[in-house]
Amino acid sequence: MNALSSQSNLRDVPLQASPLFANSQSESLFQRYQRIRQQTQALCAPLLIEDYHLQPTPDVSPAKWHLAHTSWFFETFILQKFCPEYPVFHPRYSFLFNSYYEAVGERWQRTQRGDLSRPPVEEIYAYRATVDQAMEKLLAQESHDPKSTLRELLELGLNHEQQHQELLLTDLKYSLGLNPLFPVYQTTAATPPQQVKASDWHQLEAGVYEIGHSGQDFCFDNEQGRHKVYLNPCRIQTAPVSNRDWLAFMQDSAYQNVAHWLSDGWDWLQSNGIQSPMHWYQIDGQWQHYTLHGIQPLDLDAPVTHISYYEADAYAQWAGYRLPTEAEWEIAAQELEPLCPESAHFVESGIYQPLPVQSMGFWGHVWEWTQSAYLPYPGFQKKPGAVGEYNGKF
Repeated sequence: MNALSSQSNLRDVPLQASPLFANSQSESLFQRYQRIRQQTQALCAPLLIEDYHLQPTPDVSPAKWHLAHTSWFFETFILQKFCPEYPVFHPRYSFLFNSYYEAVGERWQRTQRGDLSRPPVEEIYAYRATVDQAMEKLLAQESHDPKSTLRELLELGLNHEQQHQELLLTDLKYSLGLNPLFPVYQTTAATPPQQVKASDWHQLEAGVYEIGHSGQDFCFDNEQGRHKVYLNPCRIQTAPVSNRDWLAFMQDSAYQNVAHWLSDGWDWLQSNGIQSPMHWYQIDGQWQHYTLHGIQPLDLDAPVTHISYYEADAYAQWAGYRLPTEAEWEIAAQELEPLCPESAHFVESGIYQPLPVQSMGFWGHVWEWTQSAYLPYPGFQKKPGAVGEYNGKF
């Protein structure tokens, strides 16, 4: 049976980052901390002051909240632990900017983060500056022989902030995309890579494989529990589904044909009146889509994005394939591109809209759906304390 790679979400997409504790010719502890923290603020540079407060749906967090929460993480889990003399910036900030850590204490409701006009944005930036100054002092003291616990928490905090950079852009795209003016967030796009690859199918042979994190570099705790899995033979597509492919799906009236849809998916479709991917608009008879560059003609060769699991599964059914399992995807990624693809564009690349699928590697461009439920690997152990809530309770 063929396994089809479609769009959106996966636990084991390997997020590549430079080593936190590198040699003397690389970044220092604080240099990397500073670079990642500045990247978050650079993402907010194009915003108007009114944009910082947007929360049009409970699934979105305001930009102001992202800026504060990532600072709260370092203040709570590092500064208060390793700097007894550090005075918290504000006694109620933990209540406002704790995300879901029950062990830390009560918190403001996620659904109401956009209801608060105070603290003002300038105070949030002052909060970030205060935390950064304290972190600089701490890391200067620990630069020669940082404690292992500090190393682990700092690495987690930096990867956590990078996650929020992606969330920040996703939330802004949704919030700005609801505006009939189709605001432009980014006026110029980074130059895309010139490497071109044709889409193909990769054969996975039957056998026993190992999946899960290995090595000494950073991973999230839910990537641990390396274990063996058995695969039946299958093929997996080496490039994501394109907008051109998706238009063929739509033109065949697949959104109106119950035969392609899971029961819950069909109910979702009918309840929400879904007829196309999110951010797609038919204007003067032509399909366009909202991007962070504003409204743009639909690039037929780019991967389809902003689709639900239901849509991904329905497309696979319509095309005569199926979504891959998590294990199939991870093994294919190991075989095709064990290292970060040169063509990958993470936040640091400045490329905020997917490029044509022919210029892509197997991973590193868009989130992708699999048919697997989000379950722990065998032997998964929650970390002690509040950080164990990072993934363990989900």
